[in-house]
Amino acid sequence: MTTEELLEKLELIQKLKCETPTLEIKSANQGCPKHLYDSLSSFSNQDDGGIIIFGVDEKQNYKEVGVYDPQDIQKKINEQCLQMEPVVRTLLTVVEKDGKFFVAAEIPGADITDRPVFYQGKGRMRGSFTRVGDSDEPMTEYEVYSYEAYRKKYQDDIRVIERASFASLNQEMLANYIELLKKGKTRLAAISDDEIYELMSIKRNNEITLSAVMNFSLYPQAYFPQLCIIATVVPGTETGTVGMQGERFLDNQRIEGNISEMLDGAMQFVSKNMRTKTIVDPHTGKREDRTDYPITALREAILNALVHRDYSIHTEGMPIQIIMFEDRIEIRNPGGIYGRIKIDQLGKVQPDTRNPVIASELEVLKITENRYSGIPTIRRTMQEYHLPQPEFLDERGSFIVKLYKYGENVVAGEPEEWEDKELILFCRTPRTRKEICEYLGLSSVSYAIQTHVMPLVEKGIIKMSIPEKPKSPKQLFYCDERKKDQG
Repeated sequence: MTTEELLEKLELIQKLKCETPTLEIKSANQGCPKHLYDSLSSFSNQDDGGIIIFGVDEKQNYKEVGVYDPQDIQKKINEQCLQMEPVVRTLLTVVEKDGKFFVAAEIPGADITDRPVFYQGKGRMRGSFTRVGDSDEPMTEYEVYSYEAYRKKYQDDIRVIERASFASLNQEMLANYIELLKKGKTRLAAISDDEIYELMSIKRNNEITLSAVMNFSLYPQAYFPQLCIIATVVPGTETGTVGMQGERFLDNQRIEGNISEMLDGAMQFVSKNMRTKTIVDPHTGKREDRTDYPITALREAILNALVHRDYSIHTEGMPIQIIMFEDRIEIRNPGGIYGRIKIDQLGKVQPDTRNPVIASELEVLKITENRYSGIPTIRRTMQEYHLPQPEFLDERGSFIVKLYKYGENVVAGEPEEWEDKELILFCRTPRTRKEICEYLGLSSVSYAIQTHVMPLVEKGIIKMSIPEKPKSPKQLFYCDERKKDQG
């Protein structure tokens, strides 16, 4: 960071008077803060890193108080960086303004294989932090584990399930799998079935694996009661809303069975609880019956949740959730995005696969293509229905897909402003162009800003942090609460 950029950052702080997901403010006029490790850890554990600015007092309405000693504080910041594992290499910048000194510490995001970055004095489990909005929060045990699982390439989908026996598997389905597996493979066909069971991870050292239980067991929930789907229909747009007769759910079902059976059960549930409306083409007069959401998109979203959820011991007590609201449907599965892929890359680059054996078995059974086509298919079918593009969210160990039923060419009287309202709420915290693009689930940053943000800027609902430089790479967009309330 140059001194000019630091001065611009100080001006921005005075304008916004808040911290952000990548900006932390410390007073430091009486000495160097003794516990920087939470911010050093959380910024290191996110891709964009972060900046700590010393010399501004948040408690005094972000007054510029300056630091006590610019030379000594740099020394003490570096001392704390050396107490992190791995060591944090921060870039320090000093600037003088109105006779006071200010220091900026830029913390780069660590490579995913080096995460979590943690404070040595507390250890990996208690000294690892993550950035949530503008605060540093301790990582959960699962968040710490997820980095280790990727780094060490754990294969939770083939961990041994000691209680399961070969006799407990659906022999007909298993025989069909072996037959399909051998088809067209001369060398594999020459191997005995018992050897294939070990080779293809149905067994490990003659013990049944989790993938075999989830795909071939007669009743997987006997071993894992919560490896199921909980599907609900909510009478409103938020969980907790009650209906006219006090009902919390309009429908509520626990969906069990192997992965194939759960997929079928989930599709039956959402189909039963969707409306079918008749669309008349104004040009041809042709009538078409259309469900609230494209069936293909729903199937892909639910199948992705079943295939790519986390199956480790840390999440085996967490079911997949399908929640149908008045305006949308949400599919939530335990386990955030796996590996290096980012939200804005979904459907565009080949991702790491969390459960390769489960995915391969389902491919052989012709339940999934296993060609990374699920998310592009969801996007395409939503577009064909003239509905908003899906939202993909990665929230602290959960992956969420949101499909909205309102969009272009909807029936008269149906609300179309859901997207604006959600975006306005999202921008209560100042957001970068990239953050907004990822939130909207779009691939083009310029398209996201021009189509979704600038109309709200023109109305005065969302404001720019640097209005005199609209194209500035440092631009942040934030909600004007007064305009929002008036609207």
